[in-house]
Amino acid sequence: MALRHFFLILFVVTTWAFNNVAIKWGLLDLPPLFLTMMRFVVVAVILIPFTRITFQQLRYLIPLAFTFGFMHFSLLFVGLKYTDAGTAAIVVQLGTPFAMILAMILLKEKLSLVQMLGIAISLTGVFVLAGSPTIPSWWVLCLLLCSAAGWAISNMIVKKSPGIKPLTMTAWLSFLAIPIVALASFTLETGQIEGLMHATWRGWFAIFYSAIGSSIVAYSLWYGLLRNYNVNLIMPYSLLTPVLSVVMGVVVLGDSLNAFKVSGALLVIAGTAIAVINLRNLRMHARLLKFRARR
Repeated sequence: MALRHFFLILFVVTTWAFNNVAIKWGLLDLPPLFLTMMRFVVVAVILIPFTRITFQQLRYLIPLAFTFGFMHFSLLFVGLKYTDAGTAAIVVQLGTPFAMILAMILLKEKLSLVQMLGIAISLTGVFVLAGSPTIPSWWVLCLLLCSAAGWAISNMIVKKSPGIKPLTMTAWLSFLAIPIVALASFTLETGQIEGLMHATWRGWFAIFYSAIGSSIVAYSLWYGLLRNYNVNLIMPYSLLTPVLSVVMGVVVLGDSLNAFKVSGALLVIAGTAIAVINLRNLRMHARLLKFRARR
């Protein structure tokens, strides 16, 4: 891997990790569902003029607007209001093993014993995290698990959908999610307009960072890297995101660390790594690099 691409990967995962910090700042000024809606508005305004979709693609984008736009993002933002950045990032990381389980059930994809062991370890981490004081109530944990499930379900829909360019999908998911999240916000929340009018730099920073930095810039770079390298070589780096979120939460936000949080994080991340990293492909890639070096 070229050194510049390695640093690009680190930039992407760091950008994603800091997104949780930015959201926590934004939640000081704005209700979570309204903050989510504003994020989608910014993404849609920037990207919609440059993208087009077909009616066939729209059939898949509408359910994605609910599963990815509402379930994943909205519930994550709500969960972040009641827990810290690191804990939320760790729980939502379970979207990966959830997606693997759904793929086995719905798409008949086979899981090896090693992968099932990894999934079991990651799920054990959730039970450990449940005992952490950073999760004040069982319903907060359920919100974050539903957010992870939304990400997993969205992956199943994407696998079945016709080819849609990543930025086009991002643009129209955001556009279609706006009325869904807006309805939820104006039904369940109050003070949205007043909050926006009196928002500090933290609130506006959260909106634009989440929309432009975390979504448009980071995902564009990530998809570009996936076009150049094997998925099994790139994907393990995404496991750095919850680790960095925990570190940034402690350093920037003053979040606490406890035995439940540390142990649960290690179990979730290690289990997910065991489940997703294809060691055979990594060994083959390493041999290829050695072969090229000898020539």
